[in-house]
Amino acid sequence: MPMDKDFEILDHTADVGIIAYGADLRQAFANAARGLFSLIAELDDVEEVTRQDIELTASDEESLLVAWLNELVYRFDTEGIIFKRFDITRLNNTHLKARGYGEKADSSRHRLKTEVKAATYHMLKVEKNDGFRVQVLFDI
Repeated sequence: MPMDKDFEILDHTADVGIIAYGADLRQAFANAARGLFSLIAELDDVEEVTRQDIELTASDEESLLVAWLNELVYRFDTEGIIFKRFDITRLNNTHLKARGYGEKADSSRHRLKTEVKAATYHMLKVEKNDGFRVQVLFDI
């Protein structure tokens, strides 16, 4: 497992995906979220001036990953928040509690890249080896 990177981009026909890595599941979920926002915007220009708490419940790890990423897409779509960093304070198979840091999108300072519609279950994976590896495709 390549631990020299946090995530990588997967190209797919009408979708785009990411594979995110972490020493533990919390880090993998946080890196998946960063990967998502790296598709949406250039993160180097985003400052951590806003923080939001997020708490979710789902039936299993895979559903929780999709719910987590879709909640972040929803917050970007409805509030224009570009998140850059995530602290996941609680995570088990069915429950996630996290805080996201970022700021409202500003077209004069932020370069928006890809419009992400939703995280999908297509080719979804949550795997544990030496660490964790999660894979998710997004509708774009």
